Amino acid sequence: MQLDALSGAIYIFINKRRNQIKLLLWEGDGLSLYHKRLESGTYERPLMEEGKPDCMIAPQKLLFILQGVALQKIQYRKKFKKFAALSTSQKTGGSVR
Repeated sequence: MQLDALSGAIYIFINKRRNQIKLLLWEGDGLSLYHKRLESGTYERPLMEEGKPDCMIAPQKLLFILQGVALQKIQYRKKFKKFAALSTSQKTGGSVR
């Protein structure tokens, strides 16, 4: 890998049987290693590009993997998005100089 281990990235390692996962991360004063083994079931591996040994995933996907959520079946529902606040000139109809 050509990534910097001290960059704050989390490195994820899943074994062949997919029942164990290890997370390696830099926490500012040293490296931490987290290990989790499932008593039953398997972890889902994120989709990887052909020929690439690594990939980047969103933090939410990592949580889904650790919780055993099937990544292929995730459907995000539409959410209400608040519009950006109008500037003072837009509220009053005047121009800004």
